[in-house]
Amino acid sequence: MKYLIILGDGMADEPIESLGGKTPLAYADTPNMDRLAARAELGMVRTVPEGMSPGSDTANLSVLGYNPRKYYTGRSPLEALSIGAEMKDSDVALRCNLVTLTDGETAYADKKILDHSSGEITTGEAAKLIEAVRPVFENDTYRFFVGTSYRHLLLWSEGRVEELTPPHDILGKTIGEYLPEDPVLRDMMERSYEILDKHPVNTDRERRGLHKANSLWFWGAGTRPALDSFEEKNGKKGAMISAVDLLKGIAVGAGMTNISVEGADGSLHTNYEGKAQAAVRALLEGGHDFVYVHVEAPDEMGHQGSVENKVAAIEYLDQRLIGPACQALDASGEPYRMLIMPDHPTPIRVRTHVADPIPYLLYDSRKDVGCGLTYNEETAAGTGVMVDEGYRMVERLFEE
Repeated sequence: MKYLIILGDGMADEPIESLGGKTPLAYADTPNMDRLAARAELGMVRTVPEGMSPGSDTANLSVLGYNPRKYYTGRSPLEALSIGAEMKDSDVALRCNLVTLTDGETAYADKKILDHSSGEITTGEAAKLIEAVRPVFENDTYRFFVGTSYRHLLLWSEGRVEELTPPHDILGKTIGEYLPEDPVLRDMMERSYEILDKHPVNTDRERRGLHKANSLWFWGAGTRPALDSFEEKNGKKGAMISAVDLLKGIAVGAGMTNISVEGADGSLHTNYEGKAQAAVRALLEGGHDFVYVHVEAPDEMGHQGSVENKVAAIEYLDQRLIGPACQALDASGEPYRMLIMPDHPTPIRVRTHVADPIPYLLYDSRKDVGCGLTYNEETAAGTGVMVDEGYRMVERLFEE
């Protein structure tokens, strides 16, 4: 028996008027998910414990079977595991986004945040910008590490876990009231604008009609994580396929294999087919019992507020990843169980994460549960099945 989780980050949403009152998931053309749903178990699950922030960190820990109340120490420490930044117990890791701020205002605090991802800047461009701030800000206390695209890391020796605002939560808002209280962090952010706004990378991006990455933004602070081995917990050898450091870091902490896929970049145009092929190879040839395939695109399109592109991301996930993966596994004759779900909703209306329950689809190639439904928020909620402790979904997947 083989097991998969295919996770469409932020895929769940709310009914949208321009889609005829349907959610993007309900509106999208998803023949493969709907085919599986007709034979599968559908329901709703709460991945974010009450009172905790609805981040991809807490939610994905939950989906992988780690109770966030027990295991969560902050987002950035998980990303540090992926980047290879070794943390001491006294260190604090902070996510360092490259963001786009407005140009017109004189005072930094009066600027607005336009884009938390700087137009999904390339890693090569971003690395040059991080290198530009290093000589100014780095010392024995603060060290920068290059991550992927707009997602980078600051390690703060003997630091404090500060309450910091995720940039995707305040898109379009004036930043003054959301700046760090810590004077050093705030100073680095303010001075980074002076360094980056006219940097050659950004003048070139502006010339090409792209968003400038003209400021650092710190958030997601936390201390060194300690996850139990996934294989020891579940008796299954696991692998992770993801483009983002958060998921790769969770895999490192859990002792899972990280599988890299060329062209997988977390964007709308990521290599869906490559992820499907890598998952099948890991299960059928690589000696793995379980693979977690994470797709970032629906979440990014939700943050961007693009209805059209969020629908497209869901259709690509269905037709270019889920379909080929199922076809290959069916042809192999190997029985498998597949859990398809988001980690949290990222509604177009608010352009950020919310903690509402999300729909899941649990398919077993050997069985026909016979629910006869399609897969979306409304049909899943209509079954009356509700899993309140999301970290128990892995147990549900591994039931024979």
